[in-house]
Amino acid sequence: MKTKQNILSPKMIVEVWSDILCPFCYIGKRQYETALAQFADRNHVELVWKSYQLDPTASEVASESQLDYLVKRKGMSVEQVKGMLDNVIEYAKQVGLEYDLYNAVIVNSFKAHRLIQFAKTKGLGDAMEERLFRAFFTECKNVADLAILTQLGTEIGLDETELQAAFTDDLYAYMVNQDIQEARQIGVTGVPFFVFNRKYGVSGAQPAEAFLQTLETSFAEWRKEHLVTKLEIIEGNVCKLDGECE
Repeated sequence: MKTKQNILSPKMIVEVWSDILCPFCYIGKRQYETALAQFADRNHVELVWKSYQLDPTASEVASESQLDYLVKRKGMSVEQVKGMLDNVIEYAKQVGLEYDLYNAVIVNSFKAHRLIQFAKTKGLGDAMEERLFRAFFTECKNVADLAILTQLGTEIGLDETELQAAFTDDLYAYMVNQDIQEARQIGVTGVPFFVFNRKYGVSGAQPAEAFLQTLETSFAEWRKEHLVTKLEIIEGNVCKLDGECE
């Protein structure tokens, strides 16, 4: 019997610099996912999360609300900040996200980024990013607390004992800092910042249509250099790696 199968091919890489404390990063993730779902060649695209810290000086102690933090940092009135938060909450609803910004507490995100870097080595970077976003924006969890981060990691399938390395092994801190340094080198000044095939940058939580257009443009160029070939295979008796012969 003859069949046709695609030979293995690389995937076009889409990188996104993000901080889990950034409300537009979670919204941008949803907008990108909406675009990807409409993209015919989505199986040949891989999303890679990159670390970025909006405020490296933030405390690891959960003692300051979003409202208080923004009033202090931006020098705006309470009413002005409330109006801004309400607008972001409404924007999130439009892409299916429920934000509880008034109860979310600002903390340092470095440990959470270490956990994301560890999860990436296990093929769970996107799942970890998603879980941390929901924990911060919807569940108002302290994403600087090691016990909470460990729980969130195990929820997506990471081994509890193994993932402690995320917080103790300097490798993962180094990976976070490398991403941040790379962001400076390519001129990232705000997040989310998407880079398609190292050629096209998209800044901010753009509409899904903008992401889709960039996917189509960048992938068309990438495809010219990475053609996917279909082999015609004549099926017969084989032995497999597990020792089974059929």
